[in-house]
Amino acid sequence: MSQIPAQETLATHEVLNQPAPRGDLDLWGDDPALQTHAGAAGADADHLADYGAKIGTQAMRAAGRDANRQPPELLLFDAGGRRLDEVRFHPAYHDLMQAGIGAGYAALPWEGAQGGHATHAAMVYLTSQVEPGVCCPMTMTYAAIPALRAEKALLAEWVPKLTARLYDPVARPLARKAGATLGMAMTEKQGGSDIRANATRAEREGDHYRLTGHKWFCSAPMSDGFLTLAQAEGGLTCFLVPRWLEGGRNGIHIQRLKDKLGNRANASAEIEYHGALAHRLGEEGAGVRTILEMVHHTRLDTAMAPAGLMRAALSEAHHWAGHRSAFQKRLIDQPLMRSVLADLVLDWEGTLALGMHVARAFDGSSPRDRAFARLGVALAKFLGNKLCPGLVYEAMEAMGGMGYVEDTPLPLLYREAPLNSIWEGSGNVICLDILRTLAKEPLASEALSEELAQVEGQDRRFDAALRAHMQTFPKPPEEAQARWYAESLATLLTASVLLRHAPDAVAGAYIATRLSDPRGRVAGAIGGIDTDAVLARLGC
Repeated sequence: MSQIPAQETLATHEVLNQPAPRGDLDLWGDDPALQTHAGAAGADADHLADYGAKIGTQAMRAAGRDANRQPPELLLFDAGGRRLDEVRFHPAYHDLMQAGIGAGYAALPWEGAQGGHATHAAMVYLTSQVEPGVCCPMTMTYAAIPALRAEKALLAEWVPKLTARLYDPVARPLARKAGATLGMAMTEKQGGSDIRANATRAEREGDHYRLTGHKWFCSAPMSDGFLTLAQAEGGLTCFLVPRWLEGGRNGIHIQRLKDKLGNRANASAEIEYHGALAHRLGEEGAGVRTILEMVHHTRLDTAMAPAGLMRAALSEAHHWAGHRSAFQKRLIDQPLMRSVLADLVLDWEGTLALGMHVARAFDGSSPRDRAFARLGVALAKFLGNKLCPGLVYEAMEAMGGMGYVEDTPLPLLYREAPLNSIWEGSGNVICLDILRTLAKEPLASEALSEELAQVEGQDRRFDAALRAHMQTFPKPPEEAQARWYAESLATLLTASVLLRHAPDAVAGAYIATRLSDPRGRVAGAIGGIDTDAVLARLGC
């Protein structure tokens, strides 16, 4: 990386009115909102300060760009025609994986430290600002561990490698690995989210099984193993399929890599099982219940990632506006630009606040914590991901034509913005899950009511909005109104968290523009708020 400043005086003109390169960024130290909400959630501030400084360097951000510019390459055969079924990555991808795994991204919550899930959630947020694609294999490794509890022998064999804080990408059996990662292969062509329609077959062979069938999406196909679903004699069952075997390769054949809109640094594949050796995880017929333990934890990360994408986009737009002039004024000093950016900041901080608040429930051990975690993570995932694409677009527009070119991170962020709403339950699936949770878990409803009641009386506008919600929905609605219900409930819950932890001006502006005062449909179409106080939350 060059240490010599770029030349500004050129043969035909002088480069003026262009922001200088940003250099190293301190993603923790320059983010007062993260410090507030991570602290309220009980996260490890010292660990996050160290990770935020390391992951935000110019070198790490350049690695993220390199990993996206040169996507994974599928190698099906060697030169002699022997099957490999391997994926090769740019070295920058491995550097980013080592940074995250080495810092405990997948291991922290299972090491017994207080606030482990909250610290992990903040790491998802930080990593997503630099290169969101590498989050996928690390997130699944983190999330697979509670599912492995269904089989003690597999838990004892795999968890030490999954939590080793060592990234080992070499193709070799688990026993000879310094550290391991786990992926997931669930959906099939005919079923998609309806995983009970899976047709992959599992035939018992002694103390293990052999799988035959296809998987339409296999996330991170170079993982050391996969949690997958197949039809055994007793019904749909969860299995752990090792990627590599002693003395050979398992019967996992990659058909192709998916040509995705975004998430380009990470490989996603279509695979087939050809008599692949597999270990049963849980009882036959209990596959959905078993793998939902993994899905539950991946949902925490899909609730946190959009907050990171929003933060990265807003940081770039704010930096541009602060160093770019038009019509004899800095962009950041122009009232309309300030209204737009401040409106976007409220969506970002609300998403961050709710995600971290839910992460705190993941660290809890009481039945109330578990019930609220299941409901809260669905609400957070739904609302944050619906807001993310629009926010990234508006940040792009704030930068004008510069935001539309690949010289900036905005195109990468824009391609990534829809992903987390689709992964691990699209919007409709999440809304239906919210209704099911409220119907089947009375404690979840009680916990939610307690959360909202904690702030009653602090802001009359919030109280009025809560009453209006209860009048509209005296009970959970029918399916057709589930999105309206989920959006309203998630917005109220977000406001309640901001009332507890954010500055008064921020919480008040959120309530005014989301729950109380009239406003338009587009960013910046709001009444007067304290833009100085709101924009100060960006800290950059």
